Amino acid sequence: MNTLADKSGQVEIAVMPPRPRRTGVRWLLLVLALLVSASFVTLDLRFGEFLEPGAISKIQEFVSGFFPPLTEKDFLQRLAQASLETVAMSLVGTALAVILSIGLAAAAAKTNHQAGYQAGHQSGARRLLRSTTRFILIAMRSVPELVWASLLIIAAGLGPFPGTLALALHTTGVLGRLFADSLENIPPAPAQALRANGTPALAVFAYATLPLALPQMLSYTLYRWENNIRAATVLGVVGAGGLGQLLYYHLSLFHMQEASSVIIAMLLLVALVDAVSFTVRRQLNQ
Repeated sequence: MNTLADKSGQVEIAVMPPRPRRTGVRWLLLVLALLVSASFVTLDLRFGEFLEPGAISKIQEFVSGFFPPLTEKDFLQRLAQASLETVAMSLVGTALAVILSIGLAAAAAKTNHQAGYQAGHQSGARRLLRSTTRFILIAMRSVPELVWASLLIIAAGLGPFPGTLALALHTTGVLGRLFADSLENIPPAPAQALRANGTPALAVFAYATLPLALPQMLSYTLYRWENNIRAATVLGVVGAGGLGQLLYYHLSLFHMQEASSVIIAMLLLVALVDAVSFTVRRQLNQ
């Protein structure tokens, strides 16, 4: 800290120390650049083949098969039914995930293990519960929706039911972690005041902890619903119903006009859900 003197006396001026050199960031960027370069070298990427005359003509022929999209009444009715099935899968899967995530997040968050204890002095059983819950959440979100759906189809058969369960399991792992972080980051004063008055732990969570974290949790839920709409549209590849199953069926039979209509329906559905979710999240953040 440097000092300057003037007629009124001494004035202290704080001088910030020089910023340390970010050698760690530079090394990380260098390693990433080397990994990217090594990836191009090891992979058999033949971009030039896309520019060959024969390849360009085949691409044009393939793309032209998608036009015009099929607009027959019977097919559009089946398309509308598949779209509703996709929306229902995403809604039910997200709703189930929210219900499961709240309970798992309460067990995984540090703040909910400190009722009646000083910070850093949790009992062994509570630390074990928190660690076990976080491991379960990691395991659930580490398995992609397609893998969950493939496993559940073996047990539950084809259709939207295994797809809905697959969305619920993967989303529970994601939302459980996000909800736990939200619970840990809220101000602790309201919960501490209720505990000091002898309020039971469940009532403290319901009336002090959860209301403060609820806006952030709703925002996370809407964002995951957007992702689940996209995931639900591709789960049909393994027979889990919805638009994805309809697309896979027509592509496998080279029905390009029907497939084009399904792809357009997917784009419109995802755009609509994104717009609705964005509007609601913007209202929540105001």
